[in-house]
Amino acid sequence: MPSSGGDASRWRARYSRLVSSARAAHARAETRFPVITHLADRMVSVNIFDSATRLAAQCFLTAVPLLFVVTAYAPAAVQRQMASSLRSVFGLTGAASEQLQQVLQPVSDDLRQATGVVGGLMVLLSATAVSRAVQRLCKRAWEIPRAGTRVAPWRWLAWLLLWLAALVVQGPLHNGFGVGVWLGVPLLLVTQTLLWWWTQHLLLGGLVRWKPLLPGSVLTALVLTALSVTARLYMPRALNRTLAEYGSVGSVFVLLSWLIVVCVAATVALSAGAVAAQEPFLAGRLGSPAPLRERGPG
Repeated sequence: MPSSGGDASRWRARYSRLVSSARAAHARAETRFPVITHLADRMVSVNIFDSATRLAAQCFLTAVPLLFVVTAYAPAAVQRQMASSLRSVFGLTGAASEQLQQVLQPVSDDLRQATGVVGGLMVLLSATAVSRAVQRLCKRAWEIPRAGTRVAPWRWLAWLLLWLAALVVQGPLHNGFGVGVWLGVPLLLVTQTLLWWWTQHLLLGGLVRWKPLLPGSVLTALVLTALSVTARLYMPRALNRTLAEYGSVGSVFVLLSWLIVVCVAATVALSAGAVAAQEPFLAGRLGSPAPLRERGPG
């Protein structure tokens, strides 16, 4: 009867052979398909589904309090434009549009006093959790270590305020400022590219120069613009159906599911853009930082 020590030795030998085979296969793949291999490695290091799910949850938890703050303090014209933009982004009709109108309807002085200026500021400060989540995503995409890379907190608030402003003008952008969708889609694509270009540079604190950030910005803009167009086809029916069957709880699941899809797409696009910018063909032209696998121990 073989001893347990002999069995353990055989299992260790098999495990060592499997590890060696896996490493050899990875080396061959990296030689033959370097971009695909590097992209797969970056997806693993970014942990796309975990990062995207956390970002989606932060966005959802931030959106509701911010809507109340906008309702309480923003001028009536801004409230109307916000409602119009949200309807345009999601193509809301019927019950979903009515529920949005109830959320953004003008509030009484009592509610404004109950919310308070301090409460509104606290909501804005807590909403910077989304900024920090996006910042972590950008750092992971560019393989920037946490240690020694502090970024000024004002950047979180600046990012949040600009994206709120961008949300307000989404309605006119989608409609091409009244001209039509044929102009709205290119405008949306250009705007998204500029926003994500600025987002990466701002939240990375200038650790990566402007040029290398462009591929990821373009990829993210392409993906999110496509999702924005398709959202107008899917979201109205889904929201109205779930509102009719499950009430407001059903709309929560629909919105959160859509946010997760958007955040997964943004995570993959930003990471793919970073990988593309660090490949030899573009790295020299853009002045991209070296990927982690090529950096020295220092």
